[in-house]
Amino acid sequence: MVQVTELSYMGIGVKNPDEWKNFAARTIGMELAEGEERDRCYFRMDYWHHRIVLHTDDSDDLMYLGFRVAGPEEFREMQKQLSSAEIQFRVGSNAEAVERHVLEVLKLNDPDGNPIEIFHGPQVQYSTPFHPGRRMHGRFKTGAGGLGHCIIREKDVPAAIRFYNALGMRGGVEYKFQMGKQVVTPVFMHCNERDHSVAFGIGGVKKRINHLMIEVDNLDDVGLTYDLVRKHNLPIRITPGKHSNDHMFSFYVGNPSGWMWEYGWGARPATHQSEYYVEDMYGHEFEPGAFD
Repeated sequence: MVQVTELSYMGIGVKNPDEWKNFAARTIGMELAEGEERDRCYFRMDYWHHRIVLHTDDSDDLMYLGFRVAGPEEFREMQKQLSSAEIQFRVGSNAEAVERHVLEVLKLNDPDGNPIEIFHGPQVQYSTPFHPGRRMHGRFKTGAGGLGHCIIREKDVPAAIRFYNALGMRGGVEYKFQMGKQVVTPVFMHCNERDHSVAFGIGGVKKRINHLMIEVDNLDDVGLTYDLVRKHNLPIRITPGKHSNDHMFSFYVGNPSGWMWEYGWGARPATHQSEYYVEDMYGHEFEPGAFD
């Protein structure tokens, strides 16, 4: 079975590009790369052309997720796999691949209507080293784990599991935790060394996306970023703490579009075996807006 190998990039629609540029570069530390297109800009985290695309758009929400396959053979085989699973898709045009800075791309939607792209051959710029938007002690941790992970909205969780299984991902419930009078059992799907690349099933999410997690390779960058967030009076949605599933030490900040970015360090590799937890190791207290 062909598998996607990572969550590679994300497109976001934003009402206020200037506010986002300041947030992503000067607070988070990403490198702003202005493109020729007037309606978008790019953010780098490593040698890739981009990991985040900001589109000027009123949605203030997720516009698409990009998942990688290894090469042209896997790209063709994925099309057969999707057809066998009766998942509709179309092969993107050459112009659409050029727009994403990849060699080839498929376009499809998951069961909740979240736009998904499957591609191979990203543009990698080894001639242009990553230059952070502000000083960092280390670098962003991408590599085999890709961009990071995200929690997205899925009203039909079993259908979503079947969809992401068809992309070659695997996973299941990792938490059973109390939210008010309700027990919430989110599902975590993985495809590489990260504990998960996409998760869903928390319920009550108004936007397509609840949060994006990005990881750094130096703990001091988590502390530095936390101080910058407080200095700029940005909202802390979940306080610093350590997860039980991936062992990530992190905190969550509200971004200019109202949903969250998790900034973390120290995650363990995926166990590839089923476990569940009822609480985090410590910290991670929910503040207002954490699960809007």
